[in-house]
Amino acid sequence: MTGTAAGPAGTGGDATQAGRPQGGAGLAAASPSRTKAPSTPTVTTGHRQVTFVNAVAQTLWIAAWQQTPQPALAVTGWVLQPGRTVTVDVPDHWNGRFWARTGCRFDAAGAGHCQTGDCAGRFQCRQYGVIPATLAEFNFNAYMNLDFYDVSLVDGSNLPMWINIAAGTTKDPISVTGCAKNGCARAVDCPQELRVPGGGCESPCGVFGTDQYCCNGQWAPRDKCKPEEWPVNYAAIFKRAEPFAYSYVDDDATSTFTCAGECGYRITWGTSP
Repeated sequence: MTGTAAGPAGTGGDATQAGRPQGGAGLAAASPSRTKAPSTPTVTTGHRQVTFVNAVAQTLWIAAWQQTPQPALAVTGWVLQPGRTVTVDVPDHWNGRFWARTGCRFDAAGAGHCQTGDCAGRFQCRQYGVIPATLAEFNFNAYMNLDFYDVSLVDGSNLPMWINIAAGTTKDPISVTGCAKNGCARAVDCPQELRVPGGGCESPCGVFGTDQYCCNGQWAPRDKCKPEEWPVNYAAIFKRAEPFAYSYVDDDATSTFTCAGECGYRITWGTSP
């Protein structure tokens, strides 16, 4: 991976996964801002570029980790100041996720803690982060050599986010301001019972741990996992915030996207204007 990874020094604080896998991109191999958008990245053979955009009023500590051992990213942590962008190279066939951490403090050795999205107290992650965290999930060169990608709120949300296609041959289904045909990116209107200290809205599966909310046991089949039959349809709350994102584990129809060609991407943290 290329691109500059900001070190942890001077990064003062701004303000286990539960249940089944978070979204669709990590499974695709097995089955068929207010900030001005940066220019289209130049993509090199064997890699594609992903640009992070911070359109919120706080510093973010971007994190990454992969679902498969190889190809792996050499750098998995970046500091992103408000209104700034960072572009990184990601190898073809990569299968993993990016997320933003908030409220972090790290020492010069990269040890510390984040209020949301923390990955074992490390600036450079070596595992997935704690929930809740909004996830940008990717599986490059998967089924029919397509990229599969999604925004996942399955394990909750700590910030609104959207993904744009920045290179490739596929028309982008999301506008540069985070809007799809069914709505735009907003912060989750989190019910009190799902709120967590330090910020963020956890999933009902993470909070209550029941098979029904987690789509496990007798509710594991897709035709049985129906949020409208839950005691409270929390999935609808997450879907209203980001209509294009996974609101529960089987929310594939409106939440999994593909891109053909050597695609590049832009991930924006923020709300639609």
